[in-house]
Amino acid sequence: MQQYHRPRIKKVSAGTGGKRIPSENKRLAQIGSAFTATKVSDKDVRSTSRVRGGNQRLRIKKAAFVNVVTKNGMKKAKILGVVESHNPEYVRQNIITKGAVLNTEVGKVKVTNRVGQDGLVNGVLL
Repeated sequence: MQQYHRPRIKKVSAGTGGKRIPSENKRLAQIGSAFTATKVSDKDVRSTSRVRGGNQRLRIKKAAFVNVVTKNGMKKAKILGVVESHNPEYVRQNIITKGAVLNTEVGKVKVTNRVGQDGLVNGVLL
């Protein structure tokens, strides 16, 4: 599904009720992608998508593990659920986003990367 980002609209008249017309047409450079709602699952599910320049981007649809930064280094921990997020609906649906707090085997972990765009889940132990 294609989404155009950055719509440019200008007003013709300075007064109220002026006609709104686009200042330019849609461009291929303005195409974006839909929100990747990464959910908690028993196993990881990834997909690739074509992006600008013909490059490939790895997207994670379902996540089971998080890479946790601890005092002793990195550790891979199983995700049990979403505890806190900027959207209460994401907590209820177990959708992982940047800044979300996850409940894991090693404790609570705050997600530090953009999960839907990086293809993995990184976090810091709270």
